Amino acid sequence: MKLKIKDFSELTGVSVRTLHYYDETGLLKPSSVDEQNGYRFYDEENLSKMQEILFYRELDFPLKEISEILSSLDYDKKSAIKKQIHLLTLKKERLERMISALNKNLKGEDLSMNIFDNSEFEKQREMYKKEAKEKWGDTDAYKESLEKTKDYSDEKWNSLTSGMDDIFAEFSECMKNSPDKAEGLVKKLQDYITENFYNCTDEILKGLAEMYVSDERFKNNIDKHGDGTAEFVRYSVRKYVK
Repeated sequence: MKLKIKDFSELTGVSVRTLHYYDETGLLKPSSVDEQNGYRFYDEENLSKMQEILFYRELDFPLKEISEILSSLDYDKKSAIKKQIHLLTLKKERLERMISALNKNLKGEDLSMNIFDNSEFEKQREMYKKEAKEKWGDTDAYKESLEKTKDYSDEKWNSLTSGMDDIFAEFSECMKNSPDKAEGLVKKLQDYITENFYNCTDEILKGLAEMYVSDERFKNNIDKHGDGTAEFVRYSVRKYVK
């Protein structure tokens, strides 16, 4: 899929002006930009990320916090999507109740004001919002990451991403040639996260290693260096971090 910004806007219901703003702030950058005419193009990955952005907008998170959550190393995309489906289902059920009641009202039946009750949706929405705040807003690692990365430029973020890719590429080479010599790479990964984001304790590193395998987004990104790389990173962390 390759959509121009106008088509992507119509598909997502997000205005072109807002998409320009998301691009400028780095929240959602197009997959490519035509160097000759400046046209922005969007793909499936953009669409998936927009879905996540809309979920956290539904929870009333500021855009800055949404950006920080989505870039968090322990972000759980599957969990976010499941919660979004739950909220949308509650919305759907409420609309269906309203439609049914209004149709009955046209036939002469009394209209109960209970059909407009949206308390269950609001209850779940607040619960998910609280969960997200508790997970990403109050941890020492999150606060440290916010403080350390608040002035990072786009170039800095690109450099950090490239640096992580280089480490995972080294893991891939180690997996193929000398799998019993990964201890140094485990230390290198841990030090890299500590230096650039937050104090990566042994427990945090073990949690990240599990996520590298369980979260398809991370697994696919790491395995681009070679099938099984994400699993090898987890194996190595389990072996050398006690």
